[in-house]
Amino acid sequence: MYEGNTYLLNLTFPTQIQTDASLLDIFHATQAKFKLYFQDQFVCFSPERFVQIQNNTIKTFPMKGTINALLPNAEQQILNDDKEMAEHVMVVDLLRNDLSMVASDVRVQRFRYIDKIQAGQRPLLQVSSEISGQLPHNWQHRLGDMLYTLLPAGSISGTPKCNTLNIINQVENYQRGFFTGIFGYFDGQNLDSAVMIRFIEKQQDGSLVYKSGGGITIDSDAASEYQELLDKVYLPLAR
Repeated sequence: MYEGNTYLLNLTFPTQIQTDASLLDIFHATQAKFKLYFQDQFVCFSPERFVQIQNNTIKTFPMKGTINALLPNAEQQILNDDKEMAEHVMVVDLLRNDLSMVASDVRVQRFRYIDKIQAGQRPLLQVSSEISGQLPHNWQHRLGDMLYTLLPAGSISGTPKCNTLNIINQVENYQRGFFTGIFGYFDGQNLDSAVMIRFIEKQQDGSLVYKSGGGITIDSDAASEYQELLDKVYLPLAR
């Protein structure tokens, strides 16, 4: 970062976990905006939408910034944190640029609004933004090319994207696999999709790992970033 090779880098690692529950049990016991269980290989309960397309309008909702909602003045803390602001601004700028490669009239509709999610017994606040653009009327015929252009998601890679991906490949000592990919549905007219975060994967020996991470900037504090990684190891249990 001091050399200018990356300004924002999403660093992730696997955490070993133990449970008597199966992946399918975990899938049924949790609630999330987006959920996926895949062939006893992994389960994902994601709070982060990737892109949504309705009426030829494409939207993306970058999510950067997480804090324990029970902390005093938690919302003010996260919104006034200079490091979190810089990280969010960079990912919004990256995704605005990404959308501009497939859409016109790209604009930030909402900037740094707060969502509250349940992380096990503890509520978390997450900071998101909303970016939109207009697609041509025949976008359905080139959907695959559009997704290929937009991937990987900016929130789980970094900026500049190409350099940052090369650095991630060098410094992360494991394979992400399906983690940080996308999933969703397309009905011929509309599309909705999510980033595959909040992710538990079964290893070849039958053990489980929970893959999580966060955005690193030049102002990051190592202990705080490590705590964020741990904070994201949770089950959003259904009430």
